[in-house]
Amino acid sequence: MANNELQHIKTTYSVLLSIEVKKLLLLVFFLISIGQQGFAQVSATIDSTSIVIGSEIKYTMQVEADSTQIIVFPEGQTFTPLEVIESRKIDTSKNGKRFNLIKEYALTQFDSGQYTIPRQKVMIGDQVFFTDSLKVEVRDVLVDTTKQKMYEIKPLVEVKAKSIVNWKKWLLWIGIPLLILGLIFFLLFKRKKRKEAKANELPPYERAIQALQRIDESHLLEQDSHKEYYSQISDTARKYIDEEVYDHAMESTTDELIARLDEEIKSGSLNLDKQTIEELKKVLKTADMAKFAKSKPDIITAKADRNVIEQVIHKTKSAIPEPTEEELLADEEYRKSVLDKKRKKKIVLGSVAGIAVIAITLIIFIAIKGYDVVKDTLLGHPTKELAESEWITSAYGAPPVTISTPKVLIRNEFQMTEEQKQLLKGNETFVYGSLIGNFYITLSTLKNDKSSKIDLNKVVEGVVGSFEALGAKNISVKDEEYETLAGAKGVKIFGNLEVTNPVTQKKQKSDYLMLNFAENGGFQQITVVYNVEDRYAKDIAERIINSVELKNAK
Repeated sequence: MANNELQHIKTTYSVLLSIEVKKLLLLVFFLISIGQQGFAQVSATIDSTSIVIGSEIKYTMQVEADSTQIIVFPEGQTFTPLEVIESRKIDTSKNGKRFNLIKEYALTQFDSGQYTIPRQKVMIGDQVFFTDSLKVEVRDVLVDTTKQKMYEIKPLVEVKAKSIVNWKKWLLWIGIPLLILGLIFFLLFKRKKRKEAKANELPPYERAIQALQRIDESHLLEQDSHKEYYSQISDTARKYIDEEVYDHAMESTTDELIARLDEEIKSGSLNLDKQTIEELKKVLKTADMAKFAKSKPDIITAKADRNVIEQVIHKTKSAIPEPTEEELLADEEYRKSVLDKKRKKKIVLGSVAGIAVIAITLIIFIAIKGYDVVKDTLLGHPTKELAESEWITSAYGAPPVTISTPKVLIRNEFQMTEEQKQLLKGNETFVYGSLIGNFYITLSTLKNDKSSKIDLNKVVEGVVGSFEALGAKNISVKDEEYETLAGAKGVKIFGNLEVTNPVTQKKQKSDYLMLNFAENGGFQQITVVYNVEDRYAKDIAERIINSVELKNAK
C-alpha cells in the first residue's frame, strides 16, 4: 500500500513537471515572437480567393517596422500571372516609435483557371522580407442563353472620326499672327505706292491745264450738266491757287478767297492786276449760282468763263515772284529736315515692324513647340546640347563594354575595398560629369578571381553604401532582372537620391539607373545619375542604358 502511494506521488509529480516545462517553452516561444515582432513584420492578404474573369482582387500588404527604417514596396508587374491594374497610395499610421504601413494593389486576370500569386519582396532597411504566396481561382462567367433575350443586329452607324488636331486652336494661333503680318505689309505697301504716286505727280500748273483739257473733252455742256461743268472749272482754279498762293483756297468762300488774293497783291507776294482778280471773282460767282441756285448760263458764256479760268492760271503762274536766294536756302533746309524726319520715321516703322514679326514668329513657335523648347533653342541648354551633339560609340575596359555617350568617358581612379580586392583585380573606371551636376556617368569593368563567383544580389545590397560614400542621402533602391539585346543578363538597379552642393548648399534631387553584369570572367557596372528637374536628362539616360552591350573578352 505504501509502495502504491509512493508510485502515485511520483506519477503526479512527473505530470506536474511536464506541464511546467511546456508552460516555460510556450513562454520562451512567446517572448521570441514578441522580439521578432519588435524588429519587423510583413504580411499579405487578399479580399477573395475566387473571382470571375476580369474582376478585381484587392491585395493588401501590411508592414510594421521601426520609424527610422526605409521601406521599399514592390512595383511593376511582380504579381505575374495576375496583372496589376492599380497600385494605390501607402496608408501610414504610427504606434509609438513604430510605423504600420498598408499598401494595396488591385489585381485581375482575364483567363479562367487556378493561379498562384507569387510571394512579394519587401525591402526594410538592408534586409529583404518575403510575403506568402496565395492561391486564387478565376471562374468563367456563366450565361444562360435560354433566358437571355435576343435582339436584332443593329445597322451600321457611320461615326465621324474626331480630329486629333484642334483646328480651331491652330486657326486662332496661326491665323491671327498671319492676319497682323498681312495688315502690316499691306499698310507699308500702300504707303510706298502713295509716295511713288506723289513723286510722279506733275507740277500744279501742268495739272491745272490738263484738268481744263479733260473738262473740254467731257462734253458736259452738251449734256446740259452746267452744275458739274462749273464745279470742275472752279475747283481747278481753287486747287491751283491752294497749291501755289493760298493753302486754304479750297475751303474758303468766294469772297474770302478774293479778299485773300487782294492782301497778297498788296503785300507784294503776288503781282496780279486788279482786272484779273475781278474776272476770277465774276466766274466764281457764276459757278456758285450754277452749283447752288441751279443757274444755267448759255454755252458761249460758259466756254468764255472756262477761258477766263485758264487765263487766270497763266497770269497767276507769271505773277508769282521767283524765290530769293535766302528763301531757296531756307526751303532747302526745310526739305532736308523733312527728309530727315521721314528717314527717322522709316527707321522707327521698320524697327516696329521687325519686332512685331519676330514677336509673332516667337508666339507661333511657342504655341507649336512650347515655351521651354523655344527658350532652350534660343538661349541654349547644356543637356539639350548633349542630346543633339554627335554621340560617340566606344568600348571601355576589360572585359570590354560597348556604350554610346554624348561625350568621351575619361579614365578615373577607383578605390576598391579590401573585400573587393580579394574577389576582383584591375582598375578600369571611366567617368563623365559629377554627382552634383546635371549629368553623371560612370563605367567600371573589373576581372574576378576564377575561383570565386560574383553575387549580384550583394551588389544590390551595397548600392546605398556606395552612394552614401559619394555624399548622397535619402536613397531609394529598386531592382529587376535585365537583359541586353545581345542576350547578356544582369541586374538593373534604379531609384532616386539627394545630394547637397557643397558651394551653394542647395539640395538636388536626382534619379539613377545602374546596370550590373557578371559576364566574361569579370564584373561590369554602368551608372547614370541625372537631375530630375532637367527635362532632357531622362531621355539621354535611357538612350545610354539601352546602348550598353558586352563583348567577349579577348
